[in-house]
Amino acid sequence: MKDIGFRKNSASRIVAISAALGALTVLLTVTRLGFIPWFSGAAITILHIPVILAVCLNPNGFDGLWAGLGVGAVFGVSSLVYAAVSPAGPIDPFFQNPLISVVPRLLFAAAVFLLYKGGSAVLNRICPCLALVSIAAAAFLGTLIHAIFVLGALVLASAIPMEVMWAVLVGNSFLEAAAALVLCTAVVGSFQGISKRKVSKLNSKSEG
Repeated sequence: MKDIGFRKNSASRIVAISAALGALTVLLTVTRLGFIPWFSGAAITILHIPVILAVCLNPNGFDGLWAGLGVGAVFGVSSLVYAAVSPAGPIDPFFQNPLISVVPRLLFAAAVFLLYKGGSAVLNRICPCLALVSIAAAAFLGTLIHAIFVLGALVLASAIPMEVMWAVLVGNSFLEAAAALVLCTAVVGSFQGISKRKVSKLNSKSEG
């Protein structure tokens, strides 16, 4: 019975977090708040960050993978719909192709899960206090992987030349990775701190 209850709680947690972060992704896409203006007309995107949070906020088993894939699917579909309804640039029409808008976001979610799980497994053996380092590494490297997947798909579709891909990676993607590192580490760290305080309060009440 305990296992059934645990699975129900785990599923409810995945659905709740995925729904909230999926809604945030749609909001950031529709309002364009997910794009931070940068030099020379470029923009730094934070639209991928909810996917990373979905993975890192569900650390048990494969929960992070399912949550990440769910939010990644919302991310991809919202990009596809926005590109079809309100294209804002010359390459936006290419995002109407799910191989460019959806598939890279699903692969990105899986990559973040592997990075987070792999980093956690290694760092926990060294010192559990390094847990936030695995989140930071997954956020930073995952962001670069996301850029490579999306830009690579655009190159394969002949939407952009290879030179533009490398220029965007150097000019934008490292800044996006740094932003993801800071935001994801702060959010997940705060969430874990709140969860630990709740557990300690429950334990103190049960002992009392």
